[in-house]
Amino acid sequence: MTLSLYIARRFVRSLLMVGATFWGILFLIEMVEQIRRYDAARVGLREAAILSALTVPGSLYTILPLIVMLAAVVLFLGLARSSELVVVRAAGRSALRMLLAPVAVALIFGALAVMVGNPIVSATAKAYETLAGRYTAGGAQTVSIGREGVWMRQGTEEVAGGQAVIRAARANLDATVLYDVTFLIFAPGEGPVRRIDAATAQLDPGAWVLGEAKDWPLGASTNPERDATTSAVLRLPSDLTADRIRDSFGTPSAVPVWDLPGFIAALEKAGFSARRHMVWFQMELAQPLVLAAMVLIAAGFTMRHVRFGGTGSMVLLALGAGLGVFFLRNVAQVLGDNGQIPVALAAWAPPAIALMLSLALLLHLEDG
Repeated sequence: MTLSLYIARRFVRSLLMVGATFWGILFLIEMVEQIRRYDAARVGLREAAILSALTVPGSLYTILPLIVMLAAVVLFLGLARSSELVVVRAAGRSALRMLLAPVAVALIFGALAVMVGNPIVSATAKAYETLAGRYTAGGAQTVSIGREGVWMRQGTEEVAGGQAVIRAARANLDATVLYDVTFLIFAPGEGPVRRIDAATAQLDPGAWVLGEAKDWPLGASTNPERDATTSAVLRLPSDLTADRIRDSFGTPSAVPVWDLPGFIAALEKAGFSARRHMVWFQMELAQPLVLAAMVLIAAGFTMRHVRFGGTGSMVLLALGAGLGVFFLRNVAQVLGDNGQIPVALAAWAPPAIALMLSLALLLHLEDG
């Protein structure tokens, strides 16, 4: 038990060291990117630092398996150079038994990353979008799915600097056709100036085409109901496109993992495809296994005495294998998103393959 705690403590120290190193590198890169992206008159060093600090957690979370891989390489190389691996083997402890401690740490770290880190990343991403929107000209375009239907927001050319809020009871798969839809147009500092209710709204290039529409002039009339007009077909200018609407849903990573089941249910109730979010949710559940596989892969290549030589080559092979698993996982996610493979297979097959191959390598090297 004492030896296991010692190895676990060494691994945690390696994780913190590698994570802090990557945090610093990513922070500096993001600082340069934020300064380049925004006008220097509006975004100074302080604002750029805040924006960078909000984006770094998402970047770190994306490369978390590679961070764990490097931390495991640092751990096993340190144990090998200090001859502690030789002492452990001489004491009669097998390699697989010695790996229980770092694998357990990886599983716990992965579970904490999903349960705590994922909501933090989602919160910082939303905070970044809100803060960055203050420095970006033009109206933001967003889409939200809730129990009360589909909500959208877009800029409008009708009122300078105005916004149009769109609410629909339901929509088709890509939200280009809305049903039982309401448009509320707001002017800056004045509130709503126009309301339009329609049975349907179809997105054409450059405009929404409304069917069976009723238009209330809220801002220019003392009696909007009296001055309301009805139209069989009404065109409302819009710069939204199907691609922008799809992108406005945001990546599934923007939704905290605790809220994903409810979000998926709301998407399906509104008539949208929730496959991307289902794949992401299952991949998040499989994250601890991915981190454990990374530890075993690093052990298979670097848990050897330095007197054998070829340490650099083994480290490169370990990194190559880790990148291969990372790439395989991303490919499986794309295939799962496109519906070419089942959701469970896309999420759980890569870590299962990595675990089996790394265990086979360890058994071959240690037990012949």
